[in-house]
Amino acid sequence: MEDLIKLSVKTKPSEAGEYPVVIGSGILSNQLLARFAAGRRNFIVTDENVHSAGLDSAFQQEAGFFVISPAGEKSKNITTVIEIVEAMEASGMGRDSVITGLGGGTVGDMAGFAAAIFKRGVPVLHIPTTTVAQADSSIGGKTGVDSSISKNAFGAFHHPAAVIIDTHTLKTLPEREYFSGLAESVKHAMIMDSDYFGFLEASISELREREDDVLSQLAEKNCKIKAKIVEEDPCEKNQRRILNYGHTIGHAVETLSGYKLLHGECVSIGIIAAGLIEIELGSGSKKRVEKTENLLKELSLPVRIPEYISTEQILSLIKHDKKAVDGWPRFALIEDIGKALTKGGQWAHPVDAEIVESAVNKLKQKP
Repeated sequence: MEDLIKLSVKTKPSEAGEYPVVIGSGILSNQLLARFAAGRRNFIVTDENVHSAGLDSAFQQEAGFFVISPAGEKSKNITTVIEIVEAMEASGMGRDSVITGLGGGTVGDMAGFAAAIFKRGVPVLHIPTTTVAQADSSIGGKTGVDSSISKNAFGAFHHPAAVIIDTHTLKTLPEREYFSGLAESVKHAMIMDSDYFGFLEASISELREREDDVLSQLAEKNCKIKAKIVEEDPCEKNQRRILNYGHTIGHAVETLSGYKLLHGECVSIGIIAAGLIEIELGSGSKKRVEKTENLLKELSLPVRIPEYISTEQILSLIKHDKKAVDGWPRFALIEDIGKALTKGGQWAHPVDAEIVESAVNKLKQKP
């Protein structure tokens, strides 16, 4: 336990107050979880991937247990959340309970949403086990599930009581899923920290080998960037929208792929889309897009939209984006690597449909 990295996220007391984030390797244990459960009866929500990998073995004696099947985005819906809530009731859980989400971003989203609505709200603990969840989704209190039309159509802000990050779990991931989540690290570097971008460029070999030291640094850097933004804007009223960099086009591609593409893979495509939009608006450059493409490719991430997804489908779906105003989305953009674009105090910006269409069309061309 002495090797734990200890951080915290500080929000207004009316939002969540302050909650801890602990980072270490090989730290999953009943004792650590009990410390943060604070005597409450604990209901574990996980999925079949975590269960198959044996990562939940330390927690199967908790008061309640629910395994989401199948794992992944296709289970991220209202029906699954209702099943979780009903399983909690059947296990005798009450308002003195706590829910722990043990898994990736999908598990965290559903565990958090269930915690937000069960008995009008119980605490949630997050134990993220994927690169996406450790880099991004476990911190900040966003919860949500998909509708038949778009991602995260239903949800609530429900900040966790604590986040426990065991970087050793990343070594259990299939290669594609591991690399997919690194897109969120690239996003964080793009919007706030050019030195972090350089760190990623210089650490390709160590990232590929999943070396302990680089995984620890990755988690710490991501958490500090995410925490800084969340502390300023816990409920995404303005500044926090920059965390959606690459997500407007990315979410549309993810949905239209039928979730054949992973979330991070779609964010990677969306980051390049944002770069092309920035060129048209005068805040970007071809050189910067090429530099970003090179890093994403080194991390085994795609940078082109699949041919089976049409430009028309994307333009139609982004109208449902949660940042939309009058039926058209606002885009998170950057001025330079490490520096977000702000205009008039706003962190997300209107972009003409013709510019978005042009960017999407360029991304459908083969590199």
